[in-house]
Amino acid sequence: MQKGKGRTSRVRRRKLCRTSESRGVNESYKSEFIELRKWLKDRKFQDSNLVPARFPGTGRGLMSQTSLQEGQMIISLPESCLLTTDTVIQSYLGAYIAKWKPPPSPLLALCTFLVSEKHAGDRSLWKPYLEILPKVYTCPVCLEPEVVNLLPISLKAKAEEQRAHVQEFFASSRDFFSSLQPLFAEAVDSIFSYSALLWAWCTVNTRAVYLRPRQWECLSAEPDTCALAPYLDLLNHSPHVQVKAAFNEETHCYEIRTTSRWRKHEEVFICYGPHDNHRLFLEYGFVSGHNPHACVYVSREILVKYLPSTDKQMDKKISILKDHGYIENLTFGWDGPSWRLLTALKLLSLEAEKFTCWRKVLLGEVISDTNEKTSLDIAQKICCYFIEETTAMLQKVSRTKDEKEALINQLTLVESLWTEELKILRASAKTLHSLQIALT
Repeated sequence: MQKGKGRTSRVRRRKLCRTSESRGVNESYKSEFIELRKWLKDRKFQDSNLVPARFPGTGRGLMSQTSLQEGQMIISLPESCLLTTDTVIQSYLGAYIAKWKPPPSPLLALCTFLVSEKHAGDRSLWKPYLEILPKVYTCPVCLEPEVVNLLPISLKAKAEEQRAHVQEFFASSRDFFSSLQPLFAEAVDSIFSYSALLWAWCTVNTRAVYLRPRQWECLSAEPDTCALAPYLDLLNHSPHVQVKAAFNEETHCYEIRTTSRWRKHEEVFICYGPHDNHRLFLEYGFVSGHNPHACVYVSREILVKYLPSTDKQMDKKISILKDHGYIENLTFGWDGPSWRLLTALKLLSLEAEKFTCWRKVLLGEVISDTNEKTSLDIAQKICCYFIEETTAMLQKVSRTKDEKEALINQLTLVESLWTEELKILRASAKTLHSLQIALT
């Protein structure tokens, strides 16, 4: 047998291939990261655990330089590196904020500082950090309207609310921006444009860490809990890890400890919270593959789609579900229909003579085999309907990708969301089929 042709060699090659695919490409040599590390070092930050790298699937992130053990500190960022409202108030903007009435919000203060410092370019003390921030974001508020129209209905509604919120934020801030004119040679309208404020809003919304509430008299009473954390915010999200993250009042550092183990040269993740993909897309602009918290939402309209229209008690049943909080957050997940969804369907499927048992249904009691079977059958019909609709949407997104090459990145993101939902629905259909067989 020739060397390198046997089974052991093939296994070794496959293992090496998997390893190389999961490993990141070190980017610490790039000028923007060299400058950032110098800037952080001047602010008393030292780190030997992590280096910036680019990974397949997640893009830019942080890679472990050594093995990390459970409970180990993975990053400790000094307070001097954090960008907070303290930073803003103590800057050249402080005097303008102090005299503006009504007091600006903490969010407006942070966004104003970001836009101003970005405009300053080489003159900004925060340039090394600003240079590594994303130039564009993929939150729904940043997507083209024709792409937003391809989102699931419930997410589309939230995306439109998000856009309206940011537009109102901009409109209500323009007078404050005008008061800053003495600071700039150029017209403030050209500096504090909608696109500039949108970039700053997304920066804070997607990258800020939580600090204990602070209160400045010159700022509004809205919670002041956001801080931008240079370098630390390169850590990507994974729903499969847990970390302990908080500002340490004794060391005056924002610290993250891992509750997982990491091998050398692996990407190190943190968890933003137990969020489903709709929440991740809305708040952060990405979709997490194989997310255990991902689900497909069932609207009221679809909930009753396969129920008999002749049911004279339907309005009363809907009213009961509303009163007891069972008309929203009804979902299909990886392990099948949620308990809330099945409970709602069981109540809606009650026969006239069993209607008085509705309280028992909400308590999880079995009313009859017929009721159990009917609710599962309707759940399966809803699931199959969603599978057909989701498949059709994926085809529509695919066609749009062919027609709108300029929107390929945005459309690919939407495509990944629908793809994950299709996987969930197929898993739910399989679970439902097993439950139906068990009842026969």
